[in-house]
Amino acid sequence: MHPRAGASLSRRRFLALSAAGAATGAATLSGCAMQVSSGVSGGGETVTVMAKPDDFSPELVRQAQKDIGVKIVTVRYDITKLIGMMTNGAPPDLVRGVGATDAPYFAARDVMEDLDPYFAGSGVLEVDDLDPVNDLWRFDGRTQGKGPRYGMAKDFSQDSMFWYNTALFDQAGVDHPPETEPVTFEEWLENAKRLTRRRNGQTTVFGGSYNGVLTPNMLASLTAAAGGSLFTDDFSRVDFTTPEARKALNWYIEYGRARVGPSIVQPDPNTWDGPTFQANRMAMSNSGYWLGGLINSDKKLAPRARLAPAPVFEGGRRVSPCQAGTGLWMPKKAKNKDAAWRVFEWFFGEGPAKARAAGGWGIPTLKSLRPLMPAQEDYQKRVLKVQQAELKHFSVIAYTPYASADSLYALFNQEAPAAMNGRMSVDALAGRLNSVMNEQLKRGKEQVG
Repeated sequence: MHPRAGASLSRRRFLALSAAGAATGAATLSGCAMQVSSGVSGGGETVTVMAKPDDFSPELVRQAQKDIGVKIVTVRYDITKLIGMMTNGAPPDLVRGVGATDAPYFAARDVMEDLDPYFAGSGVLEVDDLDPVNDLWRFDGRTQGKGPRYGMAKDFSQDSMFWYNTALFDQAGVDHPPETEPVTFEEWLENAKRLTRRRNGQTTVFGGSYNGVLTPNMLASLTAAAGGSLFTDDFSRVDFTTPEARKALNWYIEYGRARVGPSIVQPDPNTWDGPTFQANRMAMSNSGYWLGGLINSDKKLAPRARLAPAPVFEGGRRVSPCQAGTGLWMPKKAKNKDAAWRVFEWFFGEGPAKARAAGGWGIPTLKSLRPLMPAQEDYQKRVLKVQQAELKHFSVIAYTPYASADSLYALFNQEAPAAMNGRMSVDALAGRLNSVMNEQLKRGKEQVG
């Protein structure tokens, strides 16, 4: 799986291997002072972090200087720029990434630092305190979820869980979903049809949004819920024609055909669920606990917004994965690893982590920080009860190391509109997806070796 030891990583080779991207929608983070840990001290060092603007706000950068004495220089995340910096031997010290899809992709290409020795010596990030979601950042050369740790998630959601607006349910005469028992996907879609409102040919209320973080790993999660796997055992191919993958694909195409929520054939003008749900124009959103950060800030919406478990397929199994696990990783050729680790500890275990946990923007990835999750109001206690019950159903849905999620996403978006618009059967779409995606995976496997 790894390039041979000492092999040079040319720009051309890395460009051939790389098309990975990061999921959108990170919350603005705020830091607060906390006692400095037993980790490496800052000592006036400078650490370069490639991230999105909301990951490291100017306020957070100033807080790092105050708390740990490290100057953080931020570089806007850009995959092409990352490739250039890495192939020129001057990578950032820390890089934003999506654990669910980026970890196996970059680890297989031998460009990530094994962080196990750092975790072993840390007084802040103790392995026993890590939530299992951090296993998304592990890769043993073949399978995600095992082996060395290459990064950590800053927070997470079980992204198949969904929020719903009780007022819109009541207006439509639709029963509220159970608090801790899942509805079936079939029920979810039927409810979405009943909840959708249209006027003069325009959708005024989406009955439900179900798109996941990126379509390929969302479909992998749906296939797991149906009792199968989207990928072959060695992750070198997809197979949408198995009964389980076919069931998952059929459900998602039906979702698109029904026009009950945003999709590639019916985009949401707001581009994401948050503003639409907040405006009472979306009855359900599978955004997971993370959306609670927005909901908690709206005192009119919060009391009527509820969180529900991830749906199940009739005859399938109950799974509730994380499709993102966004966090940071350290390039193997980073120049300032000790100071970068100190920023890593601070960001994931100290002031910024506590602020994120208290704001409701995702579940903390340290179990010791869970008591900080919002529970002051009755509606927050209700949400927390549902979320805590759901945690036991979490599992890592392993993703292929041979293609980036963005590249498979582009291929899906190229082929699926014809099926969602009724011009192609689901069986024909399954064959097309197998053909184009497996060609991409074949090239990736040849490149990795």
